[in-house]
Amino acid sequence: MGHRLTQIATRTGDAGTTGLGNNQRVSKNSLRVHAMGDVDELNSNLGLLLTEPLPDDVRALLQRIQHELFNLGGELSVPGYQLLQTDAVLALDEALAHYNARLPRLQEFILPGGSRAAALAHVCRTVARRAERSLVALGQEEAIHDAPRQYLNRLSDLLFVLARVLNRAAGGDDVYWQSERLQQQGD
Repeated sequence: MGHRLTQIATRTGDAGTTGLGNNQRVSKNSLRVHAMGDVDELNSNLGLLLTEPLPDDVRALLQRIQHELFNLGGELSVPGYQLLQTDAVLALDEALAHYNARLPRLQEFILPGGSRAAALAHVCRTVARRAERSLVALGQEEAIHDAPRQYLNRLSDLLFVLARVLNRAAGGDDVYWQSERLQQQGD
């Protein structure tokens, strides 16, 4: 593939519009641009998570996911184009089952936290949920494929599970929510 970017500061967006991959100009506040931005933010947060010490298998999985998210961004940048396939969703399902099988069953809600890597995985999870909501909103206005929405849904679940895995890899455990109701029952 040849070089695609020849100039970064084009000034073509100064009026509040941006160009899509099909050369169409749209408002930077459009639902499509919001979805693209949320996916980009998720990918950037995964990049931050990847700077942490991680088990090799988790690192390889997250790196693959980054490439798939970049594909998703490309798909969103060209209305009607399909790049992310259902096999990517199935691969997340498999990873989710694999990592969740290693974990103890949850008895209580957990709080985002524990190790730094786990906390960053929780941040990625919440951004994935927002990106999913952005895709749902876009899908209510324009036709979009199912795989991207399903992918983000599974990814947010996987990131929750990976946060638990990462806490254990760091020698810790989940941070459990201590509700007032539960504390009163124990008294």
